[in-house]
Amino acid sequence: MRVTPSLFQHAQTLLAEVLRLTSAADQAVAAYFRQHRELGHDERGFIAELVFAVLRRQRSLAARCADDLSSRRLLLAALACVQGMNRRQLAEILSESESKWLAQAKAVRVEDLPAAVRLDLPDWLYGELLAAFAADELERLAAALNQPAPLDLRVNPLRCGRDEVLAKLLAGGLAASACPYSPLGIRLAGKPALARHPLFVDGSIEVQDEGSQLLGFLLQPRRGQMVADFCAGAGGKTLLLGALMRSQGRLYAFDVADRRLAKMKPRLARSGLSNVYPVRIESERDPRVGRLAGKLDRVLVDAPCSGLGTLRRNPDLKWRQSPASVGELAVKQAAILVAAANLVKPGGRLVYATCSLLAAENERVVDAFLAQNPQFVVRPAAQILQQQEIPLDTGERLRLLPHRHATDGFFATVLERR
Repeated sequence: MRVTPSLFQHAQTLLAEVLRLTSAADQAVAAYFRQHRELGHDERGFIAELVFAVLRRQRSLAARCADDLSSRRLLLAALACVQGMNRRQLAEILSESESKWLAQAKAVRVEDLPAAVRLDLPDWLYGELLAAFAADELERLAAALNQPAPLDLRVNPLRCGRDEVLAKLLAGGLAASACPYSPLGIRLAGKPALARHPLFVDGSIEVQDEGSQLLGFLLQPRRGQMVADFCAGAGGKTLLLGALMRSQGRLYAFDVADRRLAKMKPRLARSGLSNVYPVRIESERDPRVGRLAGKLDRVLVDAPCSGLGTLRRNPDLKWRQSPASVGELAVKQAAILVAAANLVKPGGRLVYATCSLLAAENERVVDAFLAQNPQFVVRPAAQILQQQEIPLDTGERLRLLPHRHATDGFFATVLERR
């Protein structure tokens, strides 16, 4: 796309707002575009991707920019050094002095920068990940996290089959392919507008990362069961669970936020599900939760977490989180896991999951729970997936990583009450 002064000014204004970190980047971007409806789909895509490129590569770009860390300089460095634009392509927005500076910025030897700077990670997060991954694999992981995420769809099996959806998408000119793991997953090339696509409008497809879809197959709910999505949010996984239950049985969608549950309503209407019961709760100790103690066959806990496995689509999270915030989240995760486990009946299944890369939110939370609750045992995740002909084996617990599996980073453990 041609980089005009007007387009660049929009990006500059938006980046300045996003870098304040007063709200999530995707919310700030959405709010800005609501204020500037004159921008077309391609223009919005260009602006958003440029701003997110700065968020992804902020430390290495800052090293190139030296003393001037203005939003303008960061954006110019991103255009030249990340997106590979040359001076001719930037001629409309580049002054002569900036042209000389940009040549110096491009000449910076990134390989000579400290590892955390080169990989665009805060020092604390680099240290945590280096404790979990060998240095060469951490390089690959960081590189994958700094790439934009693909657009994954989930087919609603109550509406149609994946092959049928693929055929319709391809016939409509969209580059689509089956996801390698999820039986309901489809991956699109690029970021086409889907809100008015007939398959989206009639509930045949939903946007959902393939890794998130696999959590539903780990829970493996059956027709007629009593099931809860304990941290339902806007309902992406709830809709999958309801479809796997063939809309039979009872599926509770618990969340503490009215705003998130409200976003579920139009999705539910499109889905054709009739077995979902959204319930706003005050906390994991809400009496409405307690009344279901020992009665549920399946419980999914996609716990509130740092989101550091989703940096491809939420790069601001690595600058917003800290060791202190992760510690606070781990306390909350432990409390939620205990409350959710109380709902599971003997022989029932609980899946604890996060979209975090950190052991503090994953293994340590589960292991501490198991030490205090010997009535629960771990079921091998790979075995459960293989029973459903899903060719994925990451060991006893599910660990998904963007550089290995082309999904967001996910962790999940399957627990069963004896």
